[in-house]
Amino acid sequence: MRHMIIPDCQVRPGVNTDHLVWAARAAVQYLPDVIVNIGDFWDMPSLSKHSLPGSAETEGTRVLEDIAAGNVAWERFMGPINEEKGRRKYKKWNPRCEFLIGNHEDRLTRHVDSDPKLTGLLSLDALKTPGFNRNDFLKIVTIDGIRYCHYFPNPLSGRPIGGTIPNRLNHIGGTFVQGHQQGFQYGCKQYPDKVAHGMVCGRFYSHHEKYRPDDVQDCEWNGIVLLNEVRNNGDFDVMPLSYNYLQRKFGG
Repeated sequence: MRHMIIPDCQVRPGVNTDHLVWAARAAVQYLPDVIVNIGDFWDMPSLSKHSLPGSAETEGTRVLEDIAAGNVAWERFMGPINEEKGRRKYKKWNPRCEFLIGNHEDRLTRHVDSDPKLTGLLSLDALKTPGFNRNDFLKIVTIDGIRYCHYFPNPLSGRPIGGTIPNRLNHIGGTFVQGHQQGFQYGCKQYPDKVAHGMVCGRFYSHHEKYRPDDVQDCEWNGIVLLNEVRNNGDFDVMPLSYNYLQRKFGG
């Protein structure tokens, strides 16, 4: 089995989404059996609680524009994939596709909960993810022994489990893959009867976030990940594909 992971894309109005086409072309070449979008595909800056209402960061933002930007980007990603599915007449390719709602998408739910008069007008149904199964925020989806979640909450505090990969493995209890945190962390731990892997991959976008230093964002890992030779016990061979590699290989 082969899994493809699409980390946080944080699409918002005005950002370049060419890299989503590159990722789709990579999917067509590698033909994964499973595609997991790890969440935070939408950024939803208009609903950010990190910026004060009326501040420079939120001035001019609109919820419907945030939603539309992600919907258009999703169509760009699915275009080459759907074309390849339709082209194949004999050896069909129909990967299992899972979308994990992230905390940025969950901003929409929290906003409606805090302002009930919006009920029926705004909901997660406005975020269009055709072709993918939808999974609730923080639901753990286990596929071939791999636990997938946007992030894994501490059962006592609800805050994300952090620290080193061995620390996360100890708390999560087995092989896991999550997004949420920018960059790339990977490690594995040998047990008497198995190997458990832990991975954090939380960035696949071209733009910079204003709240983070540019030099940090310029050097951190950015891309998608393939898991090859996936076994039912959560074992696999990891193959990260960086943004720059995808651009050179599939950007033509």
